[in-house]
Amino acid sequence: MDSVGLRDRVRERYARGERLVAPLLGFPGVTQSGTNIKVAQQNHGVHYRVIKTLYDSYRPDIVFPLMDLSVEANALGRYTIFPREDSATIPKAPFDIEELEELRRIDILLDGRIAGNVETLKLMSHGLPEEALKCAYVTGPFTLAGLIMGSDEAVLGTLTEPQLLHRLLAFATERIVQYAHALISAGAEGICVLEPTAVMLGPDAFAEFSGSYVRRLIETYRFKRVATVYHVCGNSMHLLREMVRAGVDALSLDSPETGVDLLEAAARVPEEVLIIGNVSPTHVMLDASPEEVERVVCRDLAAMRGVMNYVLSTGCDLPQETPAQNIERFMLAGRRCGVNLAA
Repeated sequence: MDSVGLRDRVRERYARGERLVAPLLGFPGVTQSGTNIKVAQQNHGVHYRVIKTLYDSYRPDIVFPLMDLSVEANALGRYTIFPREDSATIPKAPFDIEELEELRRIDILLDGRIAGNVETLKLMSHGLPEEALKCAYVTGPFTLAGLIMGSDEAVLGTLTEPQLLHRLLAFATERIVQYAHALISAGAEGICVLEPTAVMLGPDAFAEFSGSYVRRLIETYRFKRVATVYHVCGNSMHLLREMVRAGVDALSLDSPETGVDLLEAAARVPEEVLIIGNVSPTHVMLDASPEEVERVVCRDLAAMRGVMNYVLSTGCDLPQETPAQNIERFMLAGRRCGVNLAA
């Protein structure tokens, strides 16, 4: 499924009064599969079982693996903590730009977790039906640089040491490209670039230190029939124009509580770029009743009724404790309310 095919599918559904419904599922499947996050992130067979359980239960139109911002940095030797019931994290550690030559000698495709995620995509490609769009995550260049050198240092570096930061960003992008191509070869039909750290930048700095490198990434697989999603956590309203200019096919936007106004975003984003979002993973999906979930979903669909390039989703990945009945109601309401029904 390439970017044109994805847009065509969105338009076809819209013409029938329907929407693509694609919550960012992942961690709730860990509980439903009877495992834990640590095992699922380190065993590709268990990881696939988690994703297959979610797909069989809810039938989302786009299928994502577990969201993981640590995998590339871990493959590059950064110290990583693996809690049993939480996603792996990269603690802040000292970094000197002279270490870059040492990092260049690491082949991340030989890393166990990288290889495991590639194997998970192979299983998704072969085990899930054709109508399900299989999407993979990669860490964005600026966020990966922040995981290597420290996020505060990366932001400060845009002002104090931009040339050194560009060296690290160019290297990070090279490694992300390697990983993305391996995922695409394994069957990924979409690549979602996770760039949460870049929300701290202003528009000009975002364009220079994130958008330009995401464009480089996209250009390496432009002819491989793969759609690209740009996901920036938090209030990204000030970054929408630069996110679009990176050349992506879709923007994944965070929940209203962060300050994102989905209808206003739709007015700023060209119709050929999809808008994905943005029901709150915590305030609604985790904490609300199933009836409230349905009310919010149908309200949002009614508000976005005239927006053809909209995909119903959540603002970010769902917490592991998200009630199954809330996910079920999200999917049912998304199918029932579609385009034509009011809240």
